[in-house]
Amino acid sequence: MAKIKSVYICSECGYESPKWYGKCPSCGEWNTMNEEVRDTAKQSVSTARAVSYAPPVNIREISTTDEIRYKTGSSELDRVMGGGIVKGSLILLGGDPGIGKSTILLQICEHLGKSLSILYVSGEESKRQLKLRADRLGVDSDNLFILTQTDVEMICETVRQDKPDIVMIDSIQTMSLSELNSSPGSVTQVRECTNYLMRTAKSMDIPMIVVGHVNKEGSIAGPKVLEHIVDAVLHFEGDKQMSYRILRAVKNRYGSTNEIGVFEMTDKGLSEVDNPSLMLISGRPKNVSGTCIACAMEGTRPILAEIQALATATGFGNPRRMSTGFDYNRMNLIIAVLEKRAGYYFSNTDAYINVIGGLRLDETAVDLAVAMALVSSLKDMPIADDAIAFGEIGLAGEIRSVNHAQQRVNEAVRLGFKKIIVPAHNAKDITAPDDAQIIPVRNVRQAFEAICE
Repeated sequence: MAKIKSVYICSECGYESPKWYGKCPSCGEWNTMNEEVRDTAKQSVSTARAVSYAPPVNIREISTTDEIRYKTGSSELDRVMGGGIVKGSLILLGGDPGIGKSTILLQICEHLGKSLSILYVSGEESKRQLKLRADRLGVDSDNLFILTQTDVEMICETVRQDKPDIVMIDSIQTMSLSELNSSPGSVTQVRECTNYLMRTAKSMDIPMIVVGHVNKEGSIAGPKVLEHIVDAVLHFEGDKQMSYRILRAVKNRYGSTNEIGVFEMTDKGLSEVDNPSLMLISGRPKNVSGTCIACAMEGTRPILAEIQALATATGFGNPRRMSTGFDYNRMNLIIAVLEKRAGYYFSNTDAYINVIGGLRLDETAVDLAVAMALVSSLKDMPIADDAIAFGEIGLAGEIRSVNHAQQRVNEAVRLGFKKIIVPAHNAKDITAPDDAQIIPVRNVRQAFEAICE
């Protein structure tokens, strides 16, 4: 009779233990140890298969001239992936439920299906449901084949027989291996299924795109090792209540991880936003205090975003601080610098920061715009509508230089901004048209006094 025992596996790092812990001994995360039933009579997936010997190859004998990238028909998606889908790569696409993961995969099938055969594997929807969604999105390719299956071994066998050019798995949490006793979506199933798909993709040189769900913390569900197995991790960001979506590369072995793609969700699916800066600053209020335009670099693309601040008298013993789209601790640091170094006191005021459009700005170059928006709201003095600011704020109150200053200025001028506040150290390397004014500043007080109305 087969022996059955329980093991506890951390959903974050994959650590296994014969007993339960409230805190994982390996990664230190709380409440991540999940119980799984294991049949000791069965061999593990990794030991059950024979491994063929492959001799080592000298690195000079390896050719990279035959690398092929498949264009998806979406310039924003190609930008994030580094130019397209690389043959033999395994790509993990994650995001909140309903944010557009399955939608964008089905949409790119229309373009890819013109020259490539595509196998779309769904473990969540029936064939009729997929057909209804394809009709709504206008997808009707002769080379798109649908398979509703959750057994990974049968899926890989279908791939070996039919030899499609691209395989899409929706989603990895519904897939399972019959050799394992645990239920689909468990740590072991997700890890081993991904390993099985990875070996198939590499051996047959077929790219695979795998959809992954996210947990309540917002990270991709499953052990952290799942992200180490795949070649690229793409993550959808954005508020489901808003129409704009941002696709970001968390990991990419074949391209940069700094690029982002911006999409808008419509009734016909996801449409590309070619000019995200114009989208993010559209509808900006005029002659209102507490708003300032910032310029952040996302890879090689400068993006302008509107930062709104509200400073109002507090009704509590301790003033309240709240930040949306900007780091909370960074906001507190900027407020402390404004009080100590610039003489703008927020001790008796609640302070709120919001980045319009659902964008999250992590770059320190937006510090100056955040500070100016806070001071503008505190003093109730509007900032000039044609003004923009970028620069990092140091603890001594100085404005420090930032990189890609010329690209930021060019984007600001292109969108009609005439007064550009820059760090004094960057000013000497910047050229601008005659109708644009470059204002070098050394501290926040100089910047606010230069462009406030």
